[in-house]
Amino acid sequence: MDDLVSGQCLCGAVTFQISGQFESFFLCHCRRCRKDTGSAHSANLFSSTAKIDWLSGREHIKLFELAGSQHVKCFCAKCGSALPFSQAHNGVLVVPAGSLDSPIDMRPDAHICCSYRAAWDIDLASVATIDGLPN
Repeated sequence: MDDLVSGQCLCGAVTFQISGQFESFFLCHCRRCRKDTGSAHSANLFSSTAKIDWLSGREHIKLFELAGSQHVKCFCAKCGSALPFSQAHNGVLVVPAGSLDSPIDMRPDAHICCSYRAAWDIDLASVATIDGLPN
């Protein structure tokens, strides 16, 4: 991965740059991540050394910490898009892959927490693909 990547929320109010390397990339299927994303899994990059620079919209950043767990969600208060955050217990930077505008040169390392995978999230390679919106 390049040493500098940029990203933003959906509405563009919050923008950021990250300098450094990502060590891992996981697709998490746990119930919390599925609820958090509203999808089959979260897709997060992790770094113990990268640094984030918030370029704009810092006042729109909100953090939700689920009581009794280590689950955290950082998001834009204007549009709800997921944003990067540092884990309080170890300082690791967690970056939602979809929040990045820059291409990254790494593929996910693994699907994790697969015992919690949604029943409909099986054999998705066999589902039809459509290049745009369905008719």
